[in-house]
Amino acid sequence: MIEGGEFGNVRELAQAEKVNETYISRALRLTLLAPDIVEAILDGRQPEGMTLPGLMAGVEVEWTVQARDMIHGQPAGVDNESRVEQIRME
Repeated sequence: MIEGGEFGNVRELAQAEKVNETYISRALRLTLLAPDIVEAILDGRQPEGMTLPGLMAGVEVEWTVQARDMIHGQPAGVDNESRVEQIRME
């Protein structure tokens, strides 16, 4: 919509969709997910704990970093605050 020129910026898109700009900005971050992660989500093979709110909170831009984080048990979109608390308690 923005790329195609239908809307000039995030503000115009947000107004047209009747949502706030922050929501649109967070949703647009999902376009940064590595193709293999998108495929895993669509196939239902995403890591346990991966959530839409977590993904919308932000992910690493580099696909190799996303993959590394998933391999090391910190998949993109996992509630890292809970993980930090769990580590503190160990």
